[in-house]
Amino acid sequence: MTTTNVNQPDAAEVQGGKAEQRATCEYQAAIDGLRTALNAALIGKEDVTEMVLACLLARGHLLFDDLPGLGKTTLAKAVAHGVGGHFARVQCTPDLLPTDITGFNIFDQKSREFEFRKGPVFSDVLLADEINRATPRTQSALFEAMAERQVTIDAETYPLRNSFFVIATQNPVESHGAYPLPEAQLDRFAMKLRIGYPNRNSELEMLAANVGATDTALAAATEVVNPQQLSELQNHVAEIEVSAAVQEYLVDLGRVTRERREVSLGLSPRGLITWQRVAQARAHLRGRDFVTPDDIQDVALPVLSVRLSGEFDSVNHTVDEILKSVAIPNP
Repeated sequence: MTTTNVNQPDAAEVQGGKAEQRATCEYQAAIDGLRTALNAALIGKEDVTEMVLACLLARGHLLFDDLPGLGKTTLAKAVAHGVGGHFARVQCTPDLLPTDITGFNIFDQKSREFEFRKGPVFSDVLLADEINRATPRTQSALFEAMAERQVTIDAETYPLRNSFFVIATQNPVESHGAYPLPEAQLDRFAMKLRIGYPNRNSELEMLAANVGATDTALAAATEVVNPQQLSELQNHVAEIEVSAAVQEYLVDLGRVTRERREVSLGLSPRGLITWQRVAQARAHLRGRDFVTPDDIQDVALPVLSVRLSGEFDSVNHTVDEILKSVAIPNP
């Protein structure tokens, strides 16, 4: 899969010149601050934190398909603190009800009226741990909130925050008692990631950092941007230029996914839009205000792996083959 060094400008960047730098510099401090905060929370996994940032800036939602204990909760908390938002966590189990996520109406004896008690979806960052252990009915309640950024309780609609960001996890090893997420619900996620085990030096750094550390250390972290600033940044990312040639390249890649024999369900139009948005975020993280084919390729695996069924290695191979099958447009 083609990759480009984040610190090396490409030919298109040089062509953009100073006008491009002026277009992105006002947001650079916020990006650098969020990047630093996430890298401090998840040591030695800069490639993962870059994709988390891209997902956040693209207004997507994120699915981690990985083993327990690799830092997913710590990372989710770091995202919430970095954007100055409220963090909530739901431990998904078969007895979890939809109202445990969305909230419910309760009758107030004093006022003789029903009062709405908000559920954990009324947060900025929601961690849905082991989402595939919740029943399909409960999963549907969460995915409605993810898709519409609102919930409906007893015919009353309640909007969620603009910065609402879901980080869900599922364990790829333990499948007993799990309810696999259907394709239509998986499509609500922008991408799927794996963290994996850190290298030896990173683990030594973690151990050293945890000597004398307390659980309140993260809670004391200061915000980098507030939710309003994050919303402005996300709006800016949505305006990153995508040329007609790059859009044609993206459409051709999407059509290939529908033609390959090993792919049971090809990329939907919504999936194409998500791929473009994540590529826009990737371009912005590289300091550009336009998308290149490299950006499309770099986010292909996390975007497509949540939409193409199969084992991780098999999907990785399929994505590589898809990328090789379409000619890269000239800059």
